[in-house]
Amino acid sequence: MARAVSACVHCGFCLATCPTYRELGQEMDTPRGRIVLMKEVLEGKMSFEAAQPHVDRCLGCLACEPACPSGVPYRDLISPFRALAASKMQRSPMERARRFMTAQTVPYAGRFRLAAWMGKVGKLVPVPEALRPMLDLIPDVIPPAQSWKKVYPAFGEKRARVALLLGCAQQVLDPDINTATIEVLTRNGVEVIIPPSQGCCGGLAWHTGALEAAQKFARKNLDAFPADVDAILTNAAGCGSAMHEYHLVLRGTPDEARAETFRHRVMDVSAFLAKLGLREPLCQMKIKAAYHDACHLANAQNVRRQPRELLNSIPGLQLMEFADAHLCCGSAGTYNLDQPEIAASLGLQKAGSVISTGAEIVVSGNIGCLTQLKMHLKKLGSSIQVKHTLQVLRDAMRTSS
Repeated sequence: MARAVSACVHCGFCLATCPTYRELGQEMDTPRGRIVLMKEVLEGKMSFEAAQPHVDRCLGCLACEPACPSGVPYRDLISPFRALAASKMQRSPMERARRFMTAQTVPYAGRFRLAAWMGKVGKLVPVPEALRPMLDLIPDVIPPAQSWKKVYPAFGEKRARVALLLGCAQQVLDPDINTATIEVLTRNGVEVIIPPSQGCCGGLAWHTGALEAAQKFARKNLDAFPADVDAILTNAAGCGSAMHEYHLVLRGTPDEARAETFRHRVMDVSAFLAKLGLREPLCQMKIKAAYHDACHLANAQNVRRQPRELLNSIPGLQLMEFADAHLCCGSAGTYNLDQPEIAASLGLQKAGSVISTGAEIVVSGNIGCLTQLKMHLKKLGSSIQVKHTLQVLRDAMRTSS
């Protein structure tokens, strides 16, 4: 952490990319400002309580990393500092209760589904204002539960063998993303393994400072995923980013080396398919599609080109770009719950940018972004459909059959 702090030369290139600086205009709500605060705290010159409001407002979008000429690894700072702060400071009873509820539901698909149904009822009755953002995120229609087999054989000649992370919230909010992912992979000659003992990626815990919980989730997945596969695939940017940081989550533990090996086997499904190449023919889809870069795909994993290549391979599809595409949509894991006003402002801006393109669908690679876009497009009265990259590819393959 100290090495990352010292790498910052306070040049200010990160300011233009930082969503909270754009929103609040305060130096302490920028990456370089937060680095100064963290340094002051670590040197004992400032309390955790004084710095934490500004650290809490960080989305963790990592847009500052590609903008930084000094190559400051901001991800090596923000989550480890939050983990340190969690053990040093006290939050209000309501804040602790909300964080506890989130931590005990979202990472567990069964519990989250039950909580979502209860939340639909909660929308009809008065609830504390602090809990209202949680209810706003619940969709009007909760899809039926889906289950998946342990193994899906490849169609035709087998070209690869992979293991797939199913995700937690995604299984509840849009389980069809997993079904579409499996169909696209198998139809392109990829055998798909679904490890039955897999769990949450641990991203929610890691990014909110719950280090012990993050370590528990990381170890569970280190044990669950087999070594005899060509890749461990994710179809949610936040999950992939979290798994790429297992070496940070488990730093200083006996599992650090194992985590280092593991993270290099993790790939986003769009990057894997772009590298492998599509074998299955795609039909013509005359449609205008806007592509939204999920922050933890573009900034954390440097996956920008590959989803666009896959979408551009669909005949007739016109891919649209939009203004300020580099800015976070405001989802950022639990950010909607932690900082609802900033999250709402960013979400409405992003939805407005999507609408301005004239697109008929907006595509992204992260369940949090998709949920945020759906909510704010609806608030603006838009009928633009929101789909995952793999859902669009699956639809093009099915129509061509």
